[in-house]
Amino acid sequence: MTLHLRVGFMPLIDCALVVLARDEGFAEAEGLNLELVREVSWSNLRDKLNVRLFDAAHMLGPAAIAATLGLGGVRAPMAVPLALNLDGAAITLSLRRHEEMARLAEGELADTTVSAAALATLVARRRASGLPPLTFAAVFGFSSHTYLLCEWLAKAGLALGSDVRFEVVPPPQTVEALASGRVDGFCAGAPWNAAAVSAGIGCMLHTGTDLRRDCPDKVLAWQADDFERRPAAVGKLTRAILRASDWACDPANAPRFARHLAAPDRLALPVAMLEPILSGSLLQGAGRPPRQVRNFIRLDRDALRPRPDHADWILSGMEKAGQIVRSPEMTAQARAMFRAASWTDGAD
Repeated sequence: MTLHLRVGFMPLIDCALVVLARDEGFAEAEGLNLELVREVSWSNLRDKLNVRLFDAAHMLGPAAIAATLGLGGVRAPMAVPLALNLDGAAITLSLRRHEEMARLAEGELADTTVSAAALATLVARRRASGLPPLTFAAVFGFSSHTYLLCEWLAKAGLALGSDVRFEVVPPPQTVEALASGRVDGFCAGAPWNAAAVSAGIGCMLHTGTDLRRDCPDKVLAWQADDFERRPAAVGKLTRAILRASDWACDPANAPRFARHLAAPDRLALPVAMLEPILSGSLLQGAGRPPRQVRNFIRLDRDALRPRPDHADWILSGMEKAGQIVRSPEMTAQARAMFRAASWTDGAD
């Protein structure tokens, strides 16, 4: 008997394994009829999982922890049988801000410490001139992107939300927000940094890997009670995604992989933009050649293992961002969300 599962996703490269599980037939081979629903914001996706309009979801790991802890006005305990990627984010600035920082930099702007110092000088000059603060965006308040921005700013003693204004902009809206001047820069997952560069309005300053390697990012999230009640469904979807991971990691499949993601009901972006990202060839903008970043986004099986210690970095990021006062109870709840036993069962 075929089991129907409805899974929500956001249009990003890191939704790939859910898409490939459906489009390459791995879900069907597990007896699943996988219905994929593209969403417009992380809050929409979280809320629809919470009210059970979705069986599972491609979700920000920090958003799943926040919902489990009851942060942000929503309490929805979740369970994570596997991650969906590590890394894959970048910080992109408007061309104007990049040019200003390049003039102020004392050293190579590619160095995160140098760029943070240049930003601090720019922030100070704007303050002294009575100009409004710069505005940076991340895709959600509870996201690795927010915490990467905080890590970068902290290198120069700056704080997100005080020295630099903070906005939440869903991934597909980041390019428009940068083009309109609503934000001066953003941190988001691929391919939206490349889209800003391709549109001639942005410059990719740093990848997330410049700040932190193997950064926790997206997960497959289930409602915790559904996870306990439906182990067969969890196992089937986990196995389908792990098989999709094996397929995605074969370089020979890259052209077909990119075509799946480019579809109108997936990312709706050109194949020519998406395919280079899969091999870590990244557009930088500002007249610079593409940059090659090894393992820019990890989709391999080891990257998908649900690691309770990822909760530790996420909670640390929440605390540094002023979102929580961490407690042992929070740590225990967040770590328990990552269900390693389910991954082991599915990996067979």
